[in-house]
Amino acid sequence: MAGGRDSDAPITRGRLMVFGVVQGVGFRPYVWRLATRAGLSGSVENTPAGVVIEIQGPQPAVAAFPAALAADPPPLAAIDRVQVEPLTVQAHEPAGRFLILETLQGEGPRTDLPPDVATCEACLVELRDPSDRRHGHPFLSCTDCGPRFTIIERLPYDRPATTMRGFPMCRGCAAEYANPADRRFHAQPICCPECGPVVWFASSAEAVPDRPAGLPPAGAALAAARDLLAAGGILAVKNLGGFQLACDATSEAAVGELRRRKHRPGKPLAVMVADLEQARSIASIDQQEARLLTGPERPIVLLRRRPGGGLASGIAPGNDFVGVMLPAAPLHHLLAAGLPPLVMTSGNLAEEPIASDNAEAIQRLGQIADGFLLHDRGIHVACDDSVVRCVAGAPLPIRRSRGHVPLPVRLAADGPTVLAVGGELKAALCLAVGDRAVLGQHLGDVANLETLAALEHSASHLLDLFAAEPVAIAADLHPGYLSADWAARFATARGIPLVRVQHHEAHVAALMAEHFGAACPPDGTRSLVACFDGTGYGPPDPGAGTAATIRGGEFFLADSTGLHHVAQLAPFPLPGGDAAIRHPWRTALAMLHAAGLPWDERLPPVRSTSEADRRLLHRQLDRGLACTPTTSMGRLFDAVAALVGGPTAVTFEAEAALALESWAARVSGPTRNRYAFELGDNRPGQPVAIQWQRLLATIVEDVTAGEAVERIAAGFHLAVIELIGAVSSGLGPQPPTTVGLTGGVFQNAVLVDLATAWCRSRDHGLLLHHVVPPNDGGLALGQVLVARRQLAANGPLGVDPQE
Repeated sequence: MAGGRDSDAPITRGRLMVFGVVQGVGFRPYVWRLATRAGLSGSVENTPAGVVIEIQGPQPAVAAFPAALAADPPPLAAIDRVQVEPLTVQAHEPAGRFLILETLQGEGPRTDLPPDVATCEACLVELRDPSDRRHGHPFLSCTDCGPRFTIIERLPYDRPATTMRGFPMCRGCAAEYANPADRRFHAQPICCPECGPVVWFASSAEAVPDRPAGLPPAGAALAAARDLLAAGGILAVKNLGGFQLACDATSEAAVGELRRRKHRPGKPLAVMVADLEQARSIASIDQQEARLLTGPERPIVLLRRRPGGGLASGIAPGNDFVGVMLPAAPLHHLLAAGLPPLVMTSGNLAEEPIASDNAEAIQRLGQIADGFLLHDRGIHVACDDSVVRCVAGAPLPIRRSRGHVPLPVRLAADGPTVLAVGGELKAALCLAVGDRAVLGQHLGDVANLETLAALEHSASHLLDLFAAEPVAIAADLHPGYLSADWAARFATARGIPLVRVQHHEAHVAALMAEHFGAACPPDGTRSLVACFDGTGYGPPDPGAGTAATIRGGEFFLADSTGLHHVAQLAPFPLPGGDAAIRHPWRTALAMLHAAGLPWDERLPPVRSTSEADRRLLHRQLDRGLACTPTTSMGRLFDAVAALVGGPTAVTFEAEAALALESWAARVSGPTRNRYAFELGDNRPGQPVAIQWQRLLATIVEDVTAGEAVERIAAGFHLAVIELIGAVSSGLGPQPPTTVGLTGGVFQNAVLVDLATAWCRSRDHGLLLHHVVPPNDGGLALGQVLVARRQLAANGPLGVDPQE
């Protein structure tokens, strides 16, 4: 936009209301610079709902301003929409004087919030420059980087509303903060060594939560922490969103000791490297993966492990992939420089939430860590690292947290405010406000009181930030979930309906929300959605004479009328419920028993178990004792993995399925496929039963004949994808030409690659998750939309289907 005034053009005035991520990201100084260059007068102001701009000047310059605004916004800004309205010209306003006003306090709809993002290049230059006053400062940031979500206590986003309020700015920082031309103008976390938080090191025996007196410079603390790591010790380090546990990732002894102390025997550990070059030394990285590693979100990226890369074998036992991340904060950069790759895993014991408070961390992690790297900047909400992998050339989120939360999913329409609590595994909340669905951070598995307390704090934080008062709360149908119990108490306390949403309908609705902004696709769109996971409660259906089941191998036809359950795996027994999940050999033998197949001692799950255990299981299956019926595709993957020699006992979710995927990934090119599912009779009003018995018998034949494990695994994966075509063909003369994949099973890259090729060969559309995880981490998004749909169908007060 050209500067100066056109003396012949009429003077006009307008107001622009800008919505999106436009606060705390340097947006107001950006507006000031645009307006000043164009010779416009007026003002820019933060409000609870967004940014308000008033501009006055020659009509062409005023008319061109909205387009100029969207042309090159600050890196962290995301303009959702701009509303423009004309105003009366103010004759006495000085020409060319444009002001940045103080933030307007008040109630009403709230603007979108920026997430925590990695240190920008400009700050890294300062961090490494010995002549810069912020050289080596572990907390430097600017409007383009640093903490946001984890330090914000309330809106509008100003320093007194963050955990930085206890650090008064020095003269130098105050001058930068007040200068619209400076990149730290109104950067709320602004600080330097003179006025900011401090970092200190202490052994586990000496660690104290409060800043000790007479601290040495930050460099001394970092040197002590680095020495501990170099000596093979375990360090607890306070990161942007909580504590992490670190050790030398190339040391078998250090990794083994961390696993022992953390009670994490087999689950893969994430690795942090200093830079992309070091990442390439331990993993194969393509262009898309490199972009993810170096992007501002700095997630953990699942990469194919490079043989001979030097990582300890205990990093990811039996897994061809390793989770790799680059430093996300100045403290990370200072810690990692010059060291070998470091394990950087969540600061918790197994099944507990991540620690975020100094005192809490010292108490909970004191028996794990040999030393602590602490600081005194408060973390208002814990926020773990995000996890992503590249599948079919695009990112697939596995865990959506730091770097992404609380960016919203845009919805197709406004609606009532609804809070959803997700499930039990990989819990994350969702708050639907107007046309936005805001997902909270990853909380972990809600299986204990500590995680339940984290869920409650996350809910309170989201509601406070967005000044939201929900008219309903949504939860899973499962009768044993602690999250659903909490939701019921919340509903009773506030006198609002509790809407219980079936697990797999919520998964499908979450996928539809990503692509269409609603629980169902628009008119004229029909999608066949495969929803495959491990566990989802299916209530009894008295009309069909069915008992409650643990579902997980489901197909839905999604159209504008709703989500229609059209097919599912034929049920098989899950002996002992959780016992079978922890011991895949039990599931494998139960499926052989149900299919009338013998327990041949040449099969690994038979050979590896005692005769007494098999006899007890056989009696249990014959009598149907504690045998929950299941349609779970996740459990079928466990059974096949056990049949071909995978783990007979697992220590983390999907361990057996990951082994099966790793074997399948080693087969390239056309695969001989003897395996196929069969479809049962199509009974009106009932989902088609997908028969798996012949497929299982063929796999048993191949195992006993000595067929390569890799080829069996690859053939099974292909059979799962070919099943989609079989179900689609059974839907009538005009089957849908769009396929959707959701549920935790579709974290599997081999499956998604095969599905992508299958759809392309038939010119079918494919709906995948790119915003929220296909696993239970995306469940709450689907819950809020199904709940809104139910509320609309049942009147303004909705219903309370708790029975």
